[in-house]
Amino acid sequence: MIPIKTALEIEKMRASCRIASQILEEVSKVLAPGITTREVDQLAARLMSDAGCRSAFLGYKRFPGNICISINDEVVHGIGGSRKIQYGDIVKLDIGVILDGFVGDTAATIPIGMIAEDVQRLLEVTESALYKGIEKAREGRRLSELCGAIQREVETNGFSVVREFVGHGVGRKLHEEPQIPNYRAPGTTAKLKAGMTLAIEPMVNLGKPDVRVLSDEWTVVTADRLPSAHFEHTVLVTRGEPEILTWREKTSSKLKAG
Repeated sequence: MIPIKTALEIEKMRASCRIASQILEEVSKVLAPGITTREVDQLAARLMSDAGCRSAFLGYKRFPGNICISINDEVVHGIGGSRKIQYGDIVKLDIGVILDGFVGDTAATIPIGMIAEDVQRLLEVTESALYKGIEKAREGRRLSELCGAIQREVETNGFSVVREFVGHGVGRKLHEEPQIPNYRAPGTTAKLKAGMTLAIEPMVNLGKPDVRVLSDEWTVVTADRLPSAHFEHTVLVTRGEPEILTWREKTSSKLKAG
């Protein structure tokens, strides 16, 4: 069953999501050649502590990081360590926090300096696909419409969606019902209702959709080792316009739903 949040729970979701997006903004400012992903992870931990929240990822199924930091061909679930960020990288920051019992979850892909033209296009299309999906997050719509909108935007632009990892409901738990694939699965899907909170997160590959998991048992990479991009917002379904609970100015483009 897909949880429907009460007015009080929605207020708490707004607060946790606001902090998650603020931390993503702050962490993105320090991304530069030479900084290690461990230093980035530790900064995020300090910001969470200062904000009175904690990581939703640390310890989840024994995940060892405070945030996920994935570079270039790493799709999601990268772990902070000794690797140094390089000029021309794309860095995916995935931030999940728990505040007052509710999870805020958001992600963005940050280019480090100049990046290749096709990779820049990959980022633009991935973010555009996110907003195409958000536009469908309205009461009365089928979940398959949301998923299909993402897939259509990605594939009409010549890229591919990752199928093994998906978006999800979010609230008291990091992962709630429903699963939100970035493609239109066959069959009848749930009808969206006001009060649902969804983490919509296209993961898009420059090349083929296939992925594999590295020996650390967490980091997901593209099978062809070509770059991948990831953007995510937590969204509240309403009877009108969807509300982007993790909206931010600096690490999002001017794209919006609608």
